[in-house]
Amino acid sequence: MRRLEVIALENLGEVQKGDSVGKLIYQACCQSRIALMQGDVLVAAHKIVSKAEGRIVRLAEVQPSARALELSRELHNKDARLVEVILSESRRIVRMGGGTLIVETRHGFICANAGVDLSNVGLGCVALLPREPDRSAREIRDKVGQLSGVMPGVIISDSFGRPWRLGTVDVAIGVSGVKPLKDDRGKNDRYGYELKASVTAVADELAAAAELVMGKRDEIPVVIIRGYGLESENGSAKELLRPEAEDLFRSS
Repeated sequence: MRRLEVIALENLGEVQKGDSVGKLIYQACCQSRIALMQGDVLVAAHKIVSKAEGRIVRLAEVQPSARALELSRELHNKDARLVEVILSESRRIVRMGGGTLIVETRHGFICANAGVDLSNVGLGCVALLPREPDRSAREIRDKVGQLSGVMPGVIISDSFGRPWRLGTVDVAIGVSGVKPLKDDRGKNDRYGYELKASVTAVADELAAAAELVMGKRDEIPVVIIRGYGLESENGSAKELLRPEAEDLFRSS
């Protein structure tokens, strides 16, 4: 019988700048008496990675530019300091309205407010996305492997909204040791039909499953997924990005 387990990892503690997230995960596994197994996937909320990498900004130290002040007025007086931080993390603005900036980040992600987040970082502070999430995932995987002798897959996740549906869903913004896409094109289904569009974003699906256990207020920033049937390879979250030429949302 196929079975997928999503296991909350507790006892991680508050992450500080300079911490090794991989070491903290290993220590939490030991405290919780969880032995990592080959094929496990670790899903880590980006916030703990951002904290460890010093990607936290105090808004009191931000000086808004003229452009940020202009956009602040257009966005119903959205905090101009926050707008300035969003602009600094963006390549360009894709859409704006309703107090939200939809931008393309320097990573190439299309998301609200460049992933800049005010929650769970302390009043007056915001968290930025990791500079290189794939590299961050790789460092976590290497450290956990070094300490435990097991090389799990690692996904760094964040919550993204979608232009065509309500609600946010966690997606993979960084991966290591995980094949982010499952491509079944050219194979036949049970009736003999040749599949032509069956490319599944499995890294995003695993991130979304993990968020069901993480929650937004439950202080569970890391989850272990067991039983998925991991195809280990050196993938990148950038493989999940739709090319602009195929993106009807951006080209409309």
